[in-house]
Amino acid sequence: MAKPSECKNRILIFLYVKIPSSAAFGKIGEQYVKAIHRFAEEHKIPIVQFKKGQNKEKLARPYLEAAARKAQDCVVLIGIAQEKTSIWRSWPRKGQEKAAHPHMDWGRQMAYINHFYFYLWDTEWGGTFWKTNAYAPFPIWLWLNGHEWAKRQLEKAGTGYEALDNGFRSCTDPAGLQKICDRLGPAAVQSFFWRWLLRLPCPFTRAELRAGYGYELAFRQFEVSETCVFDRPQAGRMWFEGVIRDHLDVGRPDQIALIFHRQVNRRTPGRFRTRVLNPGVDPTLCCYYKSSRIKQYFKEGRALRTETVICDTRISESDGVSAHRTGMPCGALANPPTGVSVTPKQQTRNQLLMWPPFAG
Repeated sequence: MAKPSECKNRILIFLYVKIPSSAAFGKIGEQYVKAIHRFAEEHKIPIVQFKKGQNKEKLARPYLEAAARKAQDCVVLIGIAQEKTSIWRSWPRKGQEKAAHPHMDWGRQMAYINHFYFYLWDTEWGGTFWKTNAYAPFPIWLWLNGHEWAKRQLEKAGTGYEALDNGFRSCTDPAGLQKICDRLGPAAVQSFFWRWLLRLPCPFTRAELRAGYGYELAFRQFEVSETCVFDRPQAGRMWFEGVIRDHLDVGRPDQIALIFHRQVNRRTPGRFRTRVLNPGVDPTLCCYYKSSRIKQYFKEGRALRTETVICDTRISESDGVSAHRTGMPCGALANPPTGVSVTPKQQTRNQLLMWPPFAG
């Protein structure tokens, strides 16, 4: 078996901004929508209205592949989809509905609104998307892929490699590949965000950004994967099927404790279970721990793929999740790098990004 490579895989980033008043929300949102359509017209970017249940990634793939051949930063497609989300709304305070200048109350409500998907080709990250809407607090969701970032770095270094679907099948310099994967951190995400924030339409002017109406980044989902490529795929498949037989009991509390270094009993909140899927002839082993999961499968008939997905990045070693391997095949875990996982309660301690890098 070839030396395995570990790499941060899919990274989903959530951005938010603090706004003290709801008075200008509507006007800002309307101007933002107009700016998006004007941007698309000026740069001759196609706009697609996504239908319910439509595969957005499949629709955008030909545009991204065409952009990859040009190898230039660009927006390849803007998609619009109506989705349910939490937004800020204001209403007259009770008893002041008929007042000429009523006091307003405001808060979050669920509503179906238009979301804008900017599908981007970035010379550093490859194909990504930037999702936003025109309602306060004007959030942004970023989807980034660490394997694609690593491929771009290998190409810049002139290192040869053969790609798997979202991974690496082989590399002429395996040690160099792992060093590149280890190098991926907050700086690369920061650079991507600010580079595109200054290119894409924004609800805030640069003066407003300088005044403090900036975005702060927080991980929404973080995935780390390990890929072990077998020299003989047949032997790899047999080994993996043996792993499934040996670890069907991982969902039991005592076995969960072996992976997560934490005692789990009946009073521990959350979901703990193991699932074996057989789509076609490729088995998949899934283990669940609260909002996180470990998925293990045989990728493209050649590689053992272990993916750890953390959907609540407040989980840390203090909660019992280990950043080290436990020796079990499905126990390869990794936490987000220190200082990357940010929530509103951790802004001063684990800040990934504060204000825009403007001079003055």
